[in-house]
Amino acid sequence: MKSLARILGVGAALLALSATSIAQQTRPAELKLGMSTFMTGSASVLGAPAKVAADMWIEEFNAAGGIDGVKLKQTWIDEGQGAEKFLAEYRRLAQEPGEKLMLSAISSGYCNALAPVAEDLKVVNILWECSSEKVLEERRYRYVFRTGPNGTMEMVAAVLHLLRTKPDFKTLAVVNQDYAWGRDSWEVFRHTLQALKPDVKIVAELFPKFGAPDFSSEVTRLQALRPDVVLSTAWGGDLDTFLRQASQRGLLKSSQFVLPLADSSLERLGDAVPPGVIVGFVGDGYFADPQFAGDPEVRAFVQKFKQRTGAYPNFAVYHMIQALKAATGAYKKALADNGGAWPTADQLAASLRTLEYRGLSRPIRMREDGQALQGQLYGVTRKDASQGFPVVGELAFYPADIVAPPVGQKSVDWVKTLKPDLLRNSQIQRVGN
Repeated sequence: MKSLARILGVGAALLALSATSIAQQTRPAELKLGMSTFMTGSASVLGAPAKVAADMWIEEFNAAGGIDGVKLKQTWIDEGQGAEKFLAEYRRLAQEPGEKLMLSAISSGYCNALAPVAEDLKVVNILWECSSEKVLEERRYRYVFRTGPNGTMEMVAAVLHLLRTKPDFKTLAVVNQDYAWGRDSWEVFRHTLQALKPDVKIVAELFPKFGAPDFSSEVTRLQALRPDVVLSTAWGGDLDTFLRQASQRGLLKSSQFVLPLADSSLERLGDAVPPGVIVGFVGDGYFADPQFAGDPEVRAFVQKFKQRTGAYPNFAVYHMIQALKAATGAYKKALADNGGAWPTADQLAASLRTLEYRGLSRPIRMREDGQALQGQLYGVTRKDASQGFPVVGELAFYPADIVAPPVGQKSVDWVKTLKPDLLRNSQIQRVGN
């Protein structure tokens, strides 16, 4: 019996050694990252800083040892080259030999197209930026995840902040880019507003072409209508152009502007944006957030990024960092759950689906449908003598739990059920003084 036990013990040890050897053999020399952002065109003012941030973060991460010794190697796709070329390059990268993970894309239009491709190829894809809620609501995916908020969280918080800041307005106009994000964000905002303040009259719905070089006709229309509130979920160069032209004609002072994505434009626009404009951060990443400005990791990152680019990080930068942290955190979690063996795509996806992580702001958690739950930060512009551009004060944080629909519910259906008492929800937090 002792001999048999000894043999069985030796056999078990050999099996364990063999399993360890297999794990070591299957561990890749590097993890290839297929990454995309706008590097050219008007949208590059938002996308290019995210690339700089990613390259900077990956360099430091690799220097610190990578994922248990496995280094990251990124390859970039320029979303500015158009949908056909973008998808062709995406397919090529996703099908290259070797261990890979895709972090794509910034544009909601592209995300709608690439998500089914990633699913068919069985490659894990993190939607690191695009906000259209419909990507993950209209189809359930096994390999597609979003590590930042979606448009529902952003728009519900925008309506809440508008109603808490300027509750007595009667008329509203919208100027949004004419593509998936512009249309989808307006649909959610409009239904949320109608649920919480049904007496508001929508006086104009304007949808200029994505990448439009001129907004003079929209500005002229708004000057004639004189709405109490103007909403624009435009971003990048489009938002810059619109706000410059609106500012030159005094429109930003005659109407209350609500700009959920204006965080990325304030530094470039300077005095063109007056005090009193409602601004969002597409999440809660803000270099001047008093809760995190003194955090050692955040402070070091902001300082290094500003030294490298000459600018403060925008919301796309924060989203890129939290996507990378989520991705690497999911690999580490899967390795631990897998006894040290390198995870399969299915094991990585399972790890992502239950992940809790933190970027450079408040904690985030993933849920079963692949959507991250991230709260929203909103405030109002004010002058600051220490900066040459408006900063955002009177900050309020809207937790994801009160601005996101439950799993399985369509956003448009859910927001129609919201009640005015949501404005007094005790979870809404004032940030700073």
